[in-house]
Amino acid sequence: MPDHAPPEPIALQAPLYPSPNNGQPLSGVRILSLALNLPGPAALMRCAAMGAQCSKLEPPAAQPAAAGAAGADPMAHYSPRAYADMHQGIAVWQAQLKSEEGQAALHDALDAADILLTSFRPAALAKLGLDWASLQQRHPQLSLVRIVGSAGALADVPGHDLTYQAEAGLVQGGAMPPSLFADMAGALMASEAVLKAWLLRQRSGHGSLQETGLAQAAQWLALPWHWGLTRPDGDVGGAHAGYRVYACADGSVAVAALEPHFAARLCAVASVNGDGSIASMRSPATHAALQAFLAPLSCAELADLAEQHDLPLHPLPAPPQAPPRL
Repeated sequence: MPDHAPPEPIALQAPLYPSPNNGQPLSGVRILSLALNLPGPAALMRCAAMGAQCSKLEPPAAQPAAAGAAGADPMAHYSPRAYADMHQGIAVWQAQLKSEEGQAALHDALDAADILLTSFRPAALAKLGLDWASLQQRHPQLSLVRIVGSAGALADVPGHDLTYQAEAGLVQGGAMPPSLFADMAGALMASEAVLKAWLLRQRSGHGSLQETGLAQAAQWLALPWHWGLTRPDGDVGGAHAGYRVYACADGSVAVAALEPHFAARLCAVASVNGDGSIASMRSPATHAALQAFLAPLSCAELADLAEQHDLPLHPLPAPPQAPPRL
């Protein structure tokens, strides 16, 4: 049983995805999605924010989710809130793609679409007659953006966010990752692939195949680790005294005084002997002195300190204790 109650949802800061005020590069582009779970719907949400006309076809659900979704997207069961957020402004409809009626409805929709977004394995797409060769022949104007586990020869190997993060080195020990990084990075790459497909269509007049691998998305996020930046001996992995997490009186504080002027200012505020240089900030004595300065301060005091001295600090109050189970 966890020692602490789960944290309250944070107040998210807009814009989480492209703002209409910054232009809508996909205005008028018609996207049909068959993608379920997280990466595809998250990518579709971003495309809708960029002006695309987005619709989604889901298989009918045997038992509709509590969220009221009539389709069989598992996300409606995992998190009704996530499902609702990702489908705002999306026209969602249902059809059984293994039936003649469902196939006819799908291809009628594809006749009017510019881009098809999928998250099936290629072998499953082929069984539905949605392999790239078949789509090119029947819908030459259409681009296919397919989200797969791993791009290329391993596209049909099963996996999920957790396995792709583990392969990339992002799972440390037995702890679960704090977010679905491969899925969300894959969503970003898929929305990038939509933009690429539309740009190529404008140039050539023909649709194109774009493939986004979640394994490759995780590997992209893991590059700083493999470069050594975020390893314990890396300057943004804890070796630099101005860039690490310290304990404080009622929680902890994330300190990001990496640049020499911020590091020097932090040392001056803390009355620590240091000029902000990388060499001085790597010193064990600097680490110890900053820890001693920050430890007795409360999160509220640290927030005031950051504002008063223009320091990149973010206090992290300890989560409340969960009530004991009777």
